[in-house]
Amino acid sequence: MRGVSTWAVAVRTPLPEQLKDGLLKPGEAALGPVRVRSFPLVSVLKRHRVLRWPIVRGVVALGESLVIGFKALGISANAQMGEDEESISNSAWAGTIVLALALAIGLFFVVPVGLTSLARDWLDSALLFWLVEGIVRTAIFLGYLWALSRMRDLRRVFEYHGAEHKTISCYEAELPLTPQNAQRFSRLHPRCGTSFLLIVMIVAIFVFAPIGLPAWYWLVLTRIVGVPLIAGISFEIIKFAGRNRAQRWVRVVMWPGLQLQRLTTREPDLDQLAVAIAAMDAVLAVEQPGSLTAGDLLGVEVVA
Repeated sequence: MRGVSTWAVAVRTPLPEQLKDGLLKPGEAALGPVRVRSFPLVSVLKRHRVLRWPIVRGVVALGESLVIGFKALGISANAQMGEDEESISNSAWAGTIVLALALAIGLFFVVPVGLTSLARDWLDSALLFWLVEGIVRTAIFLGYLWALSRMRDLRRVFEYHGAEHKTISCYEAELPLTPQNAQRFSRLHPRCGTSFLLIVMIVAIFVFAPIGLPAWYWLVLTRIVGVPLIAGISFEIIKFAGRNRAQRWVRVVMWPGLQLQRLTTREPDLDQLAVAIAAMDAVLAVEQPGSLTAGDLLGVEVVA
């Protein structure tokens, strides 16, 4: 969970008897106590005014979120190992981040334009080219999410994702943060990263449209260079939607992204909700020690 000046990660650790073979079995739930770690958060957005400009702030915020996300994954992975096991090094995680970003850009931006270029001679206009490319990109994205949703080993990850959303919704409703209260809420949330990624796929269609049909190497280059711009625009859209989700037309526009979360979330159990609440409590202990309400933080500071 991320707040204004701090972020926290909670992990349920395995019992010693669960680590007889060194690691948990795939899909096995840890049964030990919950371990919580908090870290100060000093965003570069506060240091330079230019970084707070619309679109620019989205690129910066996305970069910061990626760093926090991968660090949280590292803490979680290391917590599932026995004391005798060697923890994952920072260099290994840095390599993972670079590889993940390269694969994401390649799969969702380079591959679609490459596949569409194969039919370039049959597409007699730039308009038709970028429309087909956008359809191919979105189809790859949806197929990718569907494939992930079918993987047994990721089921618990998606359950914790649902627990995160339910906990945030419970907090925003100003109810006491208990697993029973959080369980009442939907596992879908308008500020989810899944919705953000769907918007990225759609925004990319319009961003690349004015480029036309240059040589193939320019097409590939623009798809790579254009990623930050697309991310920045998408951030502004998701931020606006989060603040105005009470309006009917906003809910209609955001509906596809919410439905897509049915692939990336699962219903959590009470133990998983307790872990999510532990992370939220650690953030709120710093962010609002009795002075701020959920309304003060709604839609901006506490996000999935």
